[in-house]
Amino acid sequence: MPNWTYSYKPVDEGSVAKAMLWDVPVHPKVMREVAAAIRGMKLKEAKSLLERVVKKEEPIPFRRYHGKQAHRRGLADKWGWPIGRYPVKAAKYMIRLLDNVENNAEVKGLDIDRLRIVHVAAHKGITLKRWMPRAFGRASPKNKVHSHVEIVVEEV
Repeated sequence: MPNWTYSYKPVDEGSVAKAMLWDVPVHPKVMREVAAAIRGMKLKEAKSLLERVVKKEEPIPFRRYHGKQAHRRGLADKWGWPIGRYPVKAAKYMIRLLDNVENNAEVKGLDIDRLRIVHVAAHKGITLKRWMPRAFGRASPKNKVHSHVEIVVEEV
């Protein structure tokens, strides 16, 4: 079995709660953009933002991977960047991760209303490689890319 570790080492383990999701069937490029959007937010703010993304009421800015992406109305006013999308699947998995870290914090005895996201990262997971048969005896690759996501919240 592989040994999973966090890429962030907190100073005080007592005021910190951590959680991880492995093998999320979402591309790391998309998870990276969602993680960048919620980094530094309070836990309740991040959950409400992601719930609005699932309802397609508020887009997430795509800063690094934004080739041929549409501009969204009101996105530049809030985030300072006009290009964005509604990554519904990634937002649903991130909400699950936020619920998990909230439960971990509650077990540790931390105040839920004072939790702030100090670290969130998306890493490349396993790639499942398949082949799609095509005409004239050819085949095209059909890869399914997964992500690993980690989050650390701290009581401020």
